[in-house]
Amino acid sequence: MIEVGKKAPDFTLFNQDGKKVKLSDFAGKNVVLYFYPKDNTSGCTKEACNFRDSLSELSKLNAVVIGISPDTIDSHKKFAEKYNLTFNLLADTEKKVVEKYGVWKEKSMYGKKYMGVERTTYIIGKDGKVKKVFEKVKVPNHHIEVQEALKEL
Repeated sequence: MIEVGKKAPDFTLFNQDGKKVKLSDFAGKNVVLYFYPKDNTSGCTKEACNFRDSLSELSKLNAVVIGISPDTIDSHKKFAEKYNLTFNLLADTEKKVVEKYGVWKEKSMYGKKYMGVERTTYIIGKDGKVKKVFEKVKVPNHHIEVQEALKEL
């Protein structure tokens, strides 16, 4: 995990439209950088839709939302179109960014161990430094927690 107060590592990934997106493109804005396991799964869909529904409130707090998962550009495109997601969904198919941010972890389901993304949100301030980290995110009301944290910046 990247600690609060540290500079957030820059990265370049492709979004759902095949465009290159760099974290540093958002200098001067607060960035809600959320890592999620998989497109079109129940928890990830609810989380994405909650962020979508709170975009105007987040925008008032000078914040942009960026979602990252190991899914492909095509998967992100279908997910974004299906749920009218208007923020960047970035494809980390090589898992470099999820590893860099410490969210690629061993998980367990029904006694089976596997590697996957641990649902995590970073709030990165206008100065490019990590202001808050939400680990092992529980989806209900997470978007409200994020808004409250942004108000404190």
